[in-house]
Parts: sequence; C-alpha cells; structure tokens
Amino acid sequence: MPTVVAFETLAELPKNLAKKYIGKNKAAFHFKPDPNTEYQPIYWDQVEEDVKSVASYLLERGIEHGDRVGILSENRYEWAVVDLATQMIGAINVSLYTTLPAGQCEYILKDSGTRLFFVSTGIQLKKAIEVFDNCKDLLEVVAFDPPKRKEHAELEYVNLFEDILNEGAKHLSKQEKDIKKRCQAVKPEDISTLIYTSGTTGNPKGAMLTHHNIVSNVKAAVQHIYWDDTDRLLSFLPLCHSFERTGGYYAMISSGVEIYYAESVDTVSKNMPEAKPTVMISVPRLFEKMYNLIVKSVEEGSDTKKKIFNWAIETGRKYSEGKRGIVSLQKKIADKLVFDKLKQRTGGHIRLFVSGGAALPPEIDDFFKSAGMTILQGYGLTETSPVMAANKVGQEVTGVVGSVIPGVTVGIMDLETREVIAEISGEDYPTDLSSETGEILCKGPNVMKGYWNNEEATKEMIDEDGWLHTGDVGRFVKGNLQITDRIKHMIVNAGGKNIYPGPIEDMFKTSKWIDQLVVIGEAQSFMAALIVPDFEALAKFAKQNGLDASSNKVLISHKEVQDLYKKEMRAFSKELASHEKIRDFRLLPDEFTVETGEITPTLKVKRRVISEKYAEHISNVFEGDTA
Repeated sequence: MPTVVAFETLAELPKNLAKKYIGKNKAAFHFKPDPNTEYQPIYWDQVEEDVKSVASYLLERGIEHGDRVGILSENRYEWAVVDLATQMIGAINVSLYTTLPAGQCEYILKDSGTRLFFVSTGIQLKKAIEVFDNCKDLLEVVAFDPPKRKEHAELEYVNLFEDILNEGAKHLSKQEKDIKKRCQAVKPEDISTLIYTSGTTGNPKGAMLTHHNIVSNVKAAVQHIYWDDTDRLLSFLPLCHSFERTGGYYAMISSGVEIYYAESVDTVSKNMPEAKPTVMISVPRLFEKMYNLIVKSVEEGSDTKKKIFNWAIETGRKYSEGKRGIVSLQKKIADKLVFDKLKQRTGGHIRLFVSGGAALPPEIDDFFKSAGMTILQGYGLTETSPVMAANKVGQEVTGVVGSVIPGVTVGIMDLETREVIAEISGEDYPTDLSSETGEILCKGPNVMKGYWNNEEATKEMIDEDGWLHTGDVGRFVKGNLQITDRIKHMIVNAGGKNIYPGPIEDMFKTSKWIDQLVVIGEAQSFMAALIVPDFEALAKFAKQNGLDASSNKVLISHKEVQDLYKKEMRAFSKELASHEKIRDFRLLPDEFTVETGEITPTLKVKRRVISEKYAEHISNVFEGDTA
C-alpha cells in the first residue's frame, strides 16, 4: 500500500500530512500526562502549530541548512516535534540514547558539532550542563521538563521547551516564508540525521543517513508490510535507533497510523491494555519475556492445565499450517481456553508484531504463530536505514528474516574467496534460490552516505563496488534470508572448529530458568556459558525447597540450584553438535544491563566487556583445560 501522502524528503512529510488531516479531528500522537491518567490525543492541527513554532525558533537562533540539532530524550511527543521541525528547515537530527553517560554525550556533541541541544528530564539536563562548557559549538540547551533544581533553571543557556514554543510562535508570521523556502530547498541527497552506533568497542560512529536513504526505506517497508490509518502503534524502542525511527515513526505517520507513547520501557506490559495497539515494533526480548511468563504459569499449574496448554499449541500449529474443518472448531476452543488470555495482555487488538534488532528464537516464533499472533521478523542495520529484508504477512517462515524489500539488493560473499556467490534484488523473488553461508552484503538507496568525519571507517564498511559489508553471516534459504551470527562473534575452539554462539544462546533463552546467557570457549576444548538466572522463577524454587534466598549471590550458591542448571544444560545440549554442547557454566548474581555496560541500548551483548568483567569466572570455568 502507498503512503497516505506523497513526499520525497522528510521536510515535506509533516507539511503534507498536516494538509491532509487538519480540521479532520485526526490524532497523530497519544501520551499520558500522568501514570494515573488515560491516554490523551494530540491532533494534527496541534502538531502543525507546534512544529512550525519550533522551526521558527530554530531560525531565530540562527540554525542554518545542515546545522546539527541534538535530542537526548525518551520517546515522547516533544521528540517528534523537534525532529519534524529540524527536518522541515533542512537541519540534521543528532539523537542520543538516554542511557549514555555524560562523557559519551560530550563526545557525540563535539564530534557532530551540535548547535542546539534538546533534553527531556532533570537527569538528562544534568548531563547537558556537565558537558556544556566543553562543547564549543553548543549555543543553548532546551529542557522539555521544568528543572527541579533552582541553579539549573537559572543558567543563562538553559531554556524551557514551553518558552521556546511561545517565542517561536511570536515570530512565526515573520518566519513563515523562510520556513517554506527552507523546506523547498531540502534535497533527497541532503543528510537528515546522524545516528551514532552504540558500538561494542571504541567510540561510536555517526552514520550519515540522507532523506533519500530513509524515505526510500519507508516507502519500501510500507509496500512490503501493510498498515493504514486505522492502526495504532505503541512506541517504546528508542527513537534514536534506526529501527524505531524508520519503522515505528516515519513509516507509521506516513501511513496515517496513530502513535501511542509508552511511559517507559518498563511499563510496556501496563501500557499495552491501555493503548490497545494493533501494531507493535519490538525486539525479541519482549516476546521472550511474554513466552517465559506463560510457560512458568503453565508449569506451575496442574497436569490438566499442562495438557490443555499443549493441546492448544498443537491445535494452533495445525491451524496456522492451513488445516481447517474440525481444526477450526478446536482452534476456537483453544482460543477461549488459552490464547485469548495472552491477547488480552497485549490489549486484545494486536494484528501484527514486527521483530528486529536480534534473532527471534524459533520456538517463540512458533508459539506466537500457534496463538494466532503474527510476528514478522525483519533484518537490517543502522547503516542501511535500516531495513534490508522482512517477512510478509501470510508468507512468514520460521527461522528466517524474510525476503529482500523492494529497491534493495542483498548479496552473500564467500568468507574465504571474498567473491559474491549469490544475490537477490527486492524486485525479484527467486523462491528456489538457496546458497552457501557467507557474509551478508547490501546495495541500494537505503545504504548510508558514510560515517561523519570518518572516511577510513566508511571505506572499511562500503567497498569499491558499492557493497556495504554487514559483518553478519547468513545465507539464502529458498529465497529468504537467514542470519547465522556476527563474524566477529565466531568462536574457534581448540580443535579449530568454528562455532557461532548466537543460535545456541537463542535456544537456551526459551528455558524458564534462564534470563540471559553468553556462550564462551575461544581456544578451549569445550563450550561453557555465563548464565544470569531468572531470579523470579529461582526464588519460587528456593521457597519450595526451603533454601535461603536472602540475596542472589546466596541463592545461586546452593548445590540444589547448581544441580538444577546442570540438568537444564544437559537437556538443551542434546540438540547441539558435540563441539557446541555446553559442558560447564557459571551462574551470575547480577543482570546484564545497559547501565552497567554489558549490553548496548538496543540490547545486544557486549562480549568484550563481559569477557573483561567476568575474566575470573571464565578463567575458573576452564581451569585445568590444557588444550
């Protein structure tokens, strides 16, 4: 389906959407003023007024075409207003993760030469104040929320968002012609945003995404996956990440979808029944948690409950495979007894989940499919704006990330010969094509312009033939793309065997006893794992067995707990090849978090950080391994 308005740049998008929806009582966004209140709509009439007011203010402050405007904020209405105003006047959006410490914020602000910096809460304002004097290009900080500390409010360079809205509105009649002129001057090849990769090593790099990069990807995504102006989306993945930016924001508003902002990542399960979304963009972690919660509930129930659950799953599987007749009646019973409860937890109206950012474990994919809840897996990178491939409704295949989207070409390069051994363009769909495994490459209008101020890194990423090297390993399976793992994550054991930890880790994530797991074993004679238990499940186990659970550290030290995980490792390892089996492990008392540095803001594991932080555990687990 085409977008609801025509646009070639993101500068045109808010203008054309406002023209279509003004006076029609059409909401663009919804937010909760307070945790105890209901969602409130913001109509396109208000959006246009606010976007133009901010654009007017930016011009008053001397922001020129190509100048950088920074945003350090959670997903909220003000984020969208600042972004749309920035796009409208041809400036460049530089968005930062709210989890970044002040030092990393300073690096990005200085590297990008950001001129104006918009921040959300007092926590984010504190970071901005801490680094302001070190950022010579920075003119001003604008706070979405009024500062709670008097000394912050009194700083000359700190202004309130509400004040700049009013100030911009005052000058709008004078600036209206200039805004229009600046909007018309934006070209598809102009840079729209710098998205700094969170990076698992070294300083982050700013991917330069042009208007054409993003617009082409939006149009291809909308053509590939259907949604329209009757849909509503619950937004909770960070807008500074390309997946949410393109898929959960630009693609949505350009299709007339209404966006509901979750109060935070932690309140998603609470906000789903309130917002009643029809579409959700997510990472596998959400589905893993939902699945494990249900499995725990079933396993703690009676034998009858377990039998009903297993019967419902089998019935759902048959129905999803196209079997009808008596199966249709059985599916209605299965829905009533089992699946409707799950659907109500999501608000009862979900017709489509889109999953990206990491691999979705096949068992979890199959479970949701049996429940009649479609999850479309997709794949891409920040540097590809981001979508390269995605499953289509009605053509979903478990274990793959789908077909290549329109306009994009994906290739597979042999890791030894460095030759491209297979490629598919989105206009084609050779369902009979399968290939050997190799590095995944990409060409197309979605491929970034390069890295900001980093020509060397750009040349490493994009070769002379125009192929962008993803660093991911995969293959084509009957025309669909399948991801194996990251090249740099590959473990070579003492016997020279290549082992990709990703699929092994995904398999173990379906255990109700495991929250997080990282496979280790570089240059060793066997594989092992660092495991963060599911402490909620483990606490119940401790209570049932009369074990001391006064702290996580005490809990994991019990022999009974260690034996429980030994049994779990043996059970899961039966599915693995001999050299992949997990033969030992260490339980960890603390979760891997963004704040403590073991995972990125997009929930990818930082293996180097974990290797350094838990070096003693790793050394201990392989002690005596003389290979």
